[in-house]
Amino acid sequence: MTSLRPPRHRSTARRLPAALAGATAGVLAAGLVAAPAHAESGPASPFGTVARTAGHARFVPGPCPRTADPIPALKDAHCGTLTVPEKREGHEGRGRRITLAVAIVPAATKRHPGDPIVWLAGGPGDDAVSEIPMALKGGLNRDRDLIFMSQRGTYSADPELTCVNVDQFNARALGLVSNAPSTGRLHVRATRECRDRVVARGADPSAYDDTESSADLADLRRALGIRQWNVFGISYGTDLALQYMRLHPEGIRSVGIDGILPPSLAGGAVTWKAAREGFDGIFKACADQPACNTRYPHLKATFERLVVDLEARPVSTTVPVPGQPAPVKVVIDGGNLVNWLTSASHVAEGVPRSIDELAHGNPQRIAEQLAGGKYSPAAMGRTSHGLVYGVFCREWTPYESQEDIIRGGRRAFPSFPRSLLANAPQLAWLHDDCRAWDVPPADPSVRDRTVSDIPTLVLSGGFDAQTAPSNGAYVGRTLSRSTVVTVPYVAHVVFADSTCAQTMTVSFFDRPTAPDTSCLAGLKPPTFEIG
Repeated sequence: MTSLRPPRHRSTARRLPAALAGATAGVLAAGLVAAPAHAESGPASPFGTVARTAGHARFVPGPCPRTADPIPALKDAHCGTLTVPEKREGHEGRGRRITLAVAIVPAATKRHPGDPIVWLAGGPGDDAVSEIPMALKGGLNRDRDLIFMSQRGTYSADPELTCVNVDQFNARALGLVSNAPSTGRLHVRATRECRDRVVARGADPSAYDDTESSADLADLRRALGIRQWNVFGISYGTDLALQYMRLHPEGIRSVGIDGILPPSLAGGAVTWKAAREGFDGIFKACADQPACNTRYPHLKATFERLVVDLEARPVSTTVPVPGQPAPVKVVIDGGNLVNWLTSASHVAEGVPRSIDELAHGNPQRIAEQLAGGKYSPAAMGRTSHGLVYGVFCREWTPYESQEDIIRGGRRAFPSFPRSLLANAPQLAWLHDDCRAWDVPPADPSVRDRTVSDIPTLVLSGGFDAQTAPSNGAYVGRTLSRSTVVTVPYVAHVVFADSTCAQTMTVSFFDRPTAPDTSCLAGLKPPTFEIG
């Protein structure tokens, strides 16, 4: 199973960024870097420099976590840990306690020193600290401090509930027929091994979900002594943001969400809908561009025919992968082709050419992109699968049947065979995995729509094949003070790739009811590659 996650950066059109194909820029737990030597106390102290207790939670200043990739901003950050109950309900704070890493990056200026932004990471399972470079690249700390807390179970938390065996299997599975029952059995075996690791760490698998994470955020705000703050969530972090708004609205000044996953819809069916909308956005942009349409006519029909044909008769190839001792096998079947395009939407300018090459018997370009992501070192051992399955298996599968997923897929792609529709893009063997994970369902209220008058910026991308662009309008209908924007020609998490989206977001936190959206008028489609 591969969860939803944002891009780390754009790469060449030939090779996808590793994070798009299942990697995550997580934070390594080994080693620490020194925190800045601040000893201020009292109400004027910078956030994160004073130990505080809020109910059963306690924040203690300390060193910053060392990260897998260098993050220079941590040299100037205030860091520490928040200790919280692993499970609140029925324990009254007396049970097992867990620790979450916190990093606070100061504002570039001090125009709003008391009005910070807390960042909610993608995934589920990504570590927020690893996404600091994305936030700073977009100028989000221009005049506000930024707060990053590792969600429970993620790499810089304690316990960290990563499972490298799942990541290794996901890479090897590229050489298997993706929807074959034998592949499903191996997939579930990897999930069981992961669950055994989580339990061996002493963790309760049922304690890693949005309800507990929302309470962690509420505790963090109080423990840092913050009267009000702003929230910005990307990808899966939008699901968490909407839950947090619903459960703990106090102290939230404004909310930005980018790449929308509504908790009331989360699951396989809406993922098929996202694929339909994102794919069609790319196909239409090519059709509207004379050179692309002339060179690659009927692109949509060609792609869908390939999916059906390859699901019946897969093709195999081998490709070299950096760091691997020998070329690796990649099977291109219908399922892998759909998963490829879901991620390749981030490098849309190369999509028509890749589809055309495959249609003419050359799968190498697509195979290289698939393997380059799954076998990347950044894809190994950084995702908290304990959190992934906690969210999926407590909040999604109890409220969406396998037949619901198939019906959703059939609405989006009527020509696709049932064997393919049962496994939504990036959510393979979802119900089988959750039977193995064996946790009780969350309270049904977890599927409630968020109704709020908190000012909210709702951002989607016109090429987003992971979270449907139409999800923005859906959540906006119950957010009475929302600004709903679709940024054309951009894929999942527009803040990562669009300077226009970055400008809108920064302006929103200055004026939550009147963000500057004027840049939308000047946006143009990519120039597609002509092979």
